[in-house]
Amino acid sequence: MNVLVVDDESIVRLALKRALVNLGDTVFEAANGEEAIEIWGASSIDLVFLDVLMPRLTGPQVLEEIGEHSAKVVLISAYTGEYNMQRAKNLGANLFIAKPFADIFEVVNQGRGLVIGK
Repeated sequence: MNVLVVDDESIVRLALKRALVNLGDTVFEAANGEEAIEIWGASSIDLVFLDVLMPRLTGPQVLEEIGEHSAKVVLISAYTGEYNMQRAKNLGANLFIAKPFADIFEVVNQGRGLVIGK
């Protein structure tokens, strides 16, 4: 599975990447929304872990820029404001998981489950 991890916190990207690679996934990383759009547009992405609040473009803005897509999207953020969550859902997000994560493997399994139907 091709997974895009988008977060301005390198520790979050690294933790998700390690867990996903251990499951055999190919992982692309982006530190901000602009990088995410570039990678997503150039690659066949099945699953996206997308931070809500980032420099340059927010998670909802990334979804707005991408438009129609077939990837499953997991929003991740310590920010839980209803406006952005509802807006992101309307733009195609499938799941929201709050940070900090209690169990990185549970986060990965929830996201992968969206794609493989578990």
